[in-house]
This record gives sequence, structure tokens and C-alpha cells, in this order.
Amino acid sequence: MTSRPSTLGEPPATPAAQRPLLALRSTVLLPGQTLAVQMAAPRNRALATALTVPGGELILALLPGDEDDLSTLRGRIAVRCVARARSLPEANVVQLTLDARERVRILGVDAAPAPGDAARGAEVYPCAEYVAVADDPADPLVLREQAARLLAAIDAWCESDPPAEPGILALLRAYDGHPGAFADAAAAHLPLRVADRFEVLQRLDVAQRLRFVTQRVEKEVARLEVVAEVDSETHARLAQSQRDLFLRQQLRVIQSQLGEADPAERDAAELARRIEAAALPPAVATEARRDAERLRHSGPASAEHQMLRTYLDWVLATPWTRSSASADTIVLDAVERALDDQHWGLHEAKERILEHLAVHRLRGGAPSGPILCFVGPPGTGKTSLGEAIARAMGRRFERVSVGGVRDEAEIRGHRRTYVGAMPGRVVQALRRAEVRDPVLMIDEIDKMSQGGATGDPTAAMLELLDPAHNTAFTDHYLNLPLDVSGVFFLCTANSLYDIPAPLRDRMEVIRIAGYTAEEKVEIAWRYLLPRLFAAHGLLDTDIQFTDESLAYVASRYAREAGLRNFERQLARLMRKRARQKAAGELGAWVMDAARLEVLLGPPPHAADAQDMQPTIGTVTGLAWTTEGGALMTIEALAVPGRGTLTVTGQLGDVMRESVDAALSYVRSRAASLGIADADFQRLDVHVHFPAGATPKDGPSAGVAVTLALASALSRRPVRRDVAVTGEVTLRGRVLEVGGVKEKVLAAYRSGLRGVLLPALNLERDLRDLPAEVRARTTLEPMQSMDDVFARLLLPADTVPAVVVDADVRPSAAHPDH
Repeated sequence: MTSRPSTLGEPPATPAAQRPLLALRSTVLLPGQTLAVQMAAPRNRALATALTVPGGELILALLPGDEDDLSTLRGRIAVRCVARARSLPEANVVQLTLDARERVRILGVDAAPAPGDAARGAEVYPCAEYVAVADDPADPLVLREQAARLLAAIDAWCESDPPAEPGILALLRAYDGHPGAFADAAAAHLPLRVADRFEVLQRLDVAQRLRFVTQRVEKEVARLEVVAEVDSETHARLAQSQRDLFLRQQLRVIQSQLGEADPAERDAAELARRIEAAALPPAVATEARRDAERLRHSGPASAEHQMLRTYLDWVLATPWTRSSASADTIVLDAVERALDDQHWGLHEAKERILEHLAVHRLRGGAPSGPILCFVGPPGTGKTSLGEAIARAMGRRFERVSVGGVRDEAEIRGHRRTYVGAMPGRVVQALRRAEVRDPVLMIDEIDKMSQGGATGDPTAAMLELLDPAHNTAFTDHYLNLPLDVSGVFFLCTANSLYDIPAPLRDRMEVIRIAGYTAEEKVEIAWRYLLPRLFAAHGLLDTDIQFTDESLAYVASRYAREAGLRNFERQLARLMRKRARQKAAGELGAWVMDAARLEVLLGPPPHAADAQDMQPTIGTVTGLAWTTEGGALMTIEALAVPGRGTLTVTGQLGDVMRESVDAALSYVRSRAASLGIADADFQRLDVHVHFPAGATPKDGPSAGVAVTLALASALSRRPVRRDVAVTGEVTLRGRVLEVGGVKEKVLAAYRSGLRGVLLPALNLERDLRDLPAEVRARTTLEPMQSMDDVFARLLLPADTVPAVVVDADVRPSAAHPDH
């Protein structure tokens, strides 16, 4: 494509003339330009045949998009061209050389056949009726300023674009004095889009034409500057990278000549040595070598490098094959001595532990049945039992607390794709233990959440605690099968019913009900006092206890099932004595009831004989909680009204149903109890469970509620020195309940020496009670509510003597002290 400076001086075309029309889709020709095109379409070949006269003219227009209707060109600006046709037989095409002369406006489009072929139906070609148009007049000063601005933009473009055609600036300067032709030439020689050139062709206002071309050139200059800046920065970084690579290579050569190794290579070699020396299983070793090779090829600054290094450190620190002891080293006599030396009582738990270890030894360390789970109130020695087992077996002991865990990843680990991913708590415990067969205690398993948006951690525990499946436990972080069958798992829980049934099925439950006052005194002499004396810097001559004083602390200040509060009260006494000894006070403090109340304050628990007088509508019941057994007072009151029933005390659905069933049974036995039928219509009954802020629920208060209602409606007092527990049917049959051992111990600790139990419970659970409790407590069976009424419901105006046992130990000092 070429151009010439001006077409001025040539005669204008005749108005409303007609010429052949050539419509192109991707080319715009501006006045003063020359273009050669080759055509093969029949319509275009017919048009070329019409241009047989040298210097023939045609109209060249742009047909935008995919349009085929030439009538849409009506009203648009096109160019009148002088065309020269030349046939190319070998290619079967016609070449036209077009010389654009001036702008014209298309008035209409018609079709005409090729000359001499109309009779034979030859291909027709389009013809355009047009009229010549001239540029709109403009202010010469404005045109000069716009032309100068455009020339400056073209100069900047030539400097920013090295591939620009040489001499283009000088070529465009030749149009000085002809602003319209200058704008056309600039648009033709600069890299504008077809749409932009079409826009230039359509503009008859020279000032707008110059401004439009200038804006497009300045936009292109800005783009070229940004590209140049990016290229410069990229080349600078590449040059720096090449320089760093070159220097590193030189450094490696220098270090090699000096006998020194590259730190990265040295770390890679050390890592490979550790992998080979770790005696990993074949699958684990293969994965570790693969990741070590990836680590060696990754840059130290990359995020993958740090992730791989942390992962390999965990793989190497996990004890895949290291063992601490074999099953042959388990000496049952040594285990029994260790348990007896560190724990007083707990005979059932010790016996079950020894049986489990015996099976474990005979099977050569293979999985030996369900996992032991110690269930009992806080402070009863569940965790310390696991520590004693580990010491007796010569194994490491690790504790994993899962209370409050609600994310499955806490057990199975996180995927390595997460930021800050870590293995699960089991793998972390094995890493701390440094052996694959420690004693691992999973503490507070009943307080683990049962699932949510982040998965169910109790479901992850199913595989971990199943001896048939934990030979290939897969942690999500390691993503490798880990054999945890050698781990001696133990679990602890406060409530067995809060553990999901599938998980509970994998456990052998050992209940630890709590300690009596006698056992607490014995434990204090054997374990607590020596440890507390040493912890507070005191001697056994500084503060002297007796069995009575220790029993007083246990029964009046620490009546709960466990030992924590009991030890806490003894520590309070030690601290007070330590303060006075540090101030210079010598001599011994002899503990008795009066001095204990001065040092510890008023006892939080009432004396045993208090509030045990027979009372109408008040029954001493027994309840089981996560803290152990507890006494539960149930009150019933009958007042004049309309026969309504009110129940208070924050009760659950089961307890409310027990109250409804109890009232129905009492109504059915009204005649035998001496209750008039009219009383049920004229009396309102209110059943209250004190400590209203404490939630209560469970099927064990039916007997007590029925007895309280019968007493309130019949106006007969109830014995308060005998506790009852059990559920009752509508026909009065007493059903068995759970937690009998904990409930009887709670009554014994409170000084009660009489307990009514369902007959089935008495036959089944009697052997679970300590010998001293069985010897000093009257346990009576009950088959139906008639048995309960006969034993506890007294005749009206009868006040028998209260049967309590205030003495817990004989009045003598401990024989060993």
C-alpha cells in the first residue's frame, strides 16, 4: 500500500454518478492510498471484466461484520478509486490495483451484468450511485494546533516502537499544509484497527478527524510505554536470576575445591541418610525418598520446600518400628504390686486390669479384645491407674485429652494442602513417646463432640480403638498406613451414657464408684499426707492428724466421691501451718474437730443426724450423676384446691412421666392408704425436687416420688433415715435401676445405714460393694410398692428413733502413726 501527498487539482466527479461497487470486509482505503487486491469470486470477477477501459473507476466501501446486504451501505462514506485490472491465469484470479482519489457518499446500490453477457445470464456485479463530498471548513489555527499535536504523538510513537517503518515521520511531514490528507495518511501508516480507520473515513470534519487520530496514537504510545516498562523489569529480573545462577555455580566449584558442601546439598544428603537409617517400612521409605527428591529440586524460598521439610520431619519422627518392650516382659506380680502400692481399694478395677494384661501376655502382644475404659466420678484415680500400668509394664505413658474435641482432623490429622496442617493427636502422642507401643490414655472420651460441619471425631475413634482394624490406621497428614495395634489403649469417662453406642461396644467398662470415708482416711495416711508434707516443706511433727480428724474432713468438708476436694482441704491446712512455721511458730498442731472448723470454716455438709426425723411428704432418694452418687430429697405437699398437680425443680421428660405414673398408682391404692376419693378432687398436689437450678432426669426416682405422694395425701410420715431408689410401674412393681454401687456409697458417706433397693439390683450388685459397706449398711429388697409402704410409711402421729451412724472410724490414732 502506497500513498501520495494530495489529489487536489483533479476535476471532481460528476454529481450523482454511478460506478461499480467493490465491498471489502477487512480493508479500509483512505484517499491518497494505493492498494492491490486479488479476487476470485464470480461476482468480483464480473466487476473486474467491466473495468476493461484503462483508468476505469469504482467505488470501494467497507462491509462490516457478517453483513451481506449491500443496501446497508446507503448513506455511508466510501472512496472513489481508479482501478487497473490484470488477470492471473495460473491462479484463476484477477488482481486489481486501486488508487483512492476522494470521499464519496453512497446514495444507492444496484446490480448490473458484465458487458456482453446479459443475454447469457452472466454473473452480475453491484453498482453504486454516489455523490462526491468535501471536507467541512474549519479554523486554520485549530487545524494547525491539532496537526502539530498529531505530529508530536507520531514522533513519540516512532521512538517507543523500534519496529516502526524508517522514514515514516519524514513521509508524513510532506503533508504539511494539508490537514485532512495528513490525518488520512497518518491513519493509513500507523497501526490502527480497521474500525478506527473506518471511523477516520467517515469523519468529514477535519478537526475531529485529526483529534480522533491523535487520541488513538497517544493511546498506542501509552500502551507501548507500559509494555516497554514491563519488558525492562522482566529483563532485569532475568538478568539477576542468570547472575545468581552463575554465582551459585561458581560457589559450588569453589566449595568443592575447598572440600566444603553446599548447605542445600548437605541438608539433602543428611535427609537421605536419615531416611536410610530410620528402618522405615518399605511403603513409607519409598514415599519418603520420593518427597526427599522433590525437596532437593525445590528452591529453599518456595512454600512447597517448607511443607515438604515439615512433612519429612514428621515421617522420620514417627516411631514406625521402634518398640519399648515386648509382651514377654509383663510380670503380673510386679503389676499387681505396683497397683497395690499406688492405689488403695479399687479391687474390681485391679482384677480386671490383671486379667487383661494376662491375655495380652499370652497372645504375645497381639490385640487382646476390647479397650479398657475407666468410668467414674472425677478424682477417683482413673488417670493415675493408667500411669501405674505403664510403670509396671516398663512402657512410656502418654495422655491424650479429647474433651471438647469437635473436629475429626484432631484425631485423623489435617490434609497437607491446608495451611498449618498437623497430624492428629494420636500421631503427636506417638512422636512424644518415641515408641510404637506406649500406654496411651484417651482422657474424657465421653466429652467428645459427636460431629458437625468438620466431621465426627467419635467415628474416627472407631477405627483407632478397634483391634481388628487399627493395624493400618491412616492419618490424613501422613497419608500412610500406621500400625497402632501395639499401643496399649486406655480410656476414661465420667458418664458411660454420653459415649456413642458403637464406640462403647469396643470398650470393656470398669466402673470406679468412689471412696468411702474409711478409704479416704487410709489413702490419706498412705499417699496424700506424705506427698503434701514434702510439697509444703513440713514434717509430720508439725501437724498431727488422727483417724477422727481425717474422717471429719472427709465427711463434713469433702463428701464427694473423688479425692480432689479432700486433698485440697488437707493442702489448705498445710499452707496455714507452713505460714505460721515460717513466722517462727514451733510445736505441733494437733487436729481435732474444733480446730478444723477454726482453720477451714463452717463445714459445708450438715451432720449426719440432722434433718433425718420422719416427715410427712419428704423422702430421701438416691440419684446418680457424673460426679458419682448423691442424695436427692423429694418433697410433696397437699393443699386445698381443685385437684391439680404441679411439679417443679427443672426436670426432664422421664422424671415428669414418673411423677404422673406415681400419682396414678397412689389414686389406685387410695383405699388401702386411707385416702378419701374426694381428696383427689379438693386437694392440689405440689411435687418439688430441691436444688431447682440443677437439671434432673432419669428412671430412678419413681419409688421415692410415689412414697412422697402417698405420705402427703395420707398424712402419714416417712422414715428419712432410709434411702430408696428404683422405678415403679402403674401396677406398683418396682423395676431395677443403674448406678446402684454409686448410690449406696453416697448414702453410706452421708451416714445413712439403711437402703431399699429393687430385688433384682440387690441380687446382682451386692458383690460390687466394699466389704465394710456391706457389713455396716442394711440393704433391703423391694418387689413392689407394698413392700416400700410397709417399711417406710409410718402410722399417723408416729415418730420413731432415727437410725444413723455418726462414727466412721474408731476413736484411735492410726496404728502406723
